[in-house]
Amino acid sequence: MSNLYDPRVAIMSPAEAERQMEMVKNKRAQARRNFLKNVGLAGAGIAAGVAIQGCGGSYHSTPVTSAAGPSETDVLNFALNLEYLEAEFYSYATTGSPLSSSVTGGTSMASGGSAVKFVTPHLADIAAEIANDEKSHVMFLRNALGGMAVAEPVINLGAMDGTEPTFLALARAFEDTGVSAYGGAATLLTGNNLQYAAQILAVEAYHAGNLRLVIIENGQTVSPTDSEDVPPTEQHFFPVDSNALALIRTTSEVLAIAYGNSATGTSKGGFFPNGVNGNINTV
Repeated sequence: MSNLYDPRVAIMSPAEAERQMEMVKNKRAQARRNFLKNVGLAGAGIAAGVAIQGCGGSYHSTPVTSAAGPSETDVLNFALNLEYLEAEFYSYATTGSPLSSSVTGGTSMASGGSAVKFVTPHLADIAAEIANDEKSHVMFLRNALGGMAVAEPVINLGAMDGTEPTFLALARAFEDTGVSAYGGAATLLTGNNLQYAAQILAVEAYHAGNLRLVIIENGQTVSPTDSEDVPPTEQHFFPVDSNALALIRTTSEVLAIAYGNSATGTSKGGFFPNGVNGNINTV
């Protein structure tokens, strides 16, 4: 029987070529799986925590995905809950009113919010543009999900007091957590869903970077949201880990922030007094 591959003429038979291509494909697929596992991308949210020293690693020791993991619809609905929260916050901050039914698809479920008495013109302009972006995110996700979109949950914005410093502290926390949320969802989404999530993440990052700079320029000190958070300071303009990768959070970590309680099994509290809607709802 002749050899499939003859090095003397460097010509590969069709059968050997196919075998070699399959080996390459398998090696690439395994390398990608190992990369995603090691990076530990996970899930999205805000509450009190312990400040971390430096830009420590944000790796998660266990993979986020599994055979019994959440569906892509569940992941997008989880993101929609967070977008409802952000959009309502900015709507109150800039107009003193909640979102309209044309945005939420029903009566607003947010209360406790208040208009911000902006004394810095460019900050008022920034807030107005972010408000429009977050409203658009709600409408985009609702349209993408169609009849599977969850309704807006009850939202408590009582932490707002109408002042610029409080607005900046809350807005920064929302945006930085949003970035970590969409980054964490990367392994849970595919195709167009992943593409759109990446685009929303980029917008949230634009927002976060802008707000962090304003806070630093104002000399304002803000509290960390949890033990992974890196609040803005002149030593930490950007919230990245030791590998210059954006911080990521699992859905449980995000809900712990949003609920103000990291205890396993927590299903409501904080910004969501009755919990979030959808299948991903518990710390």
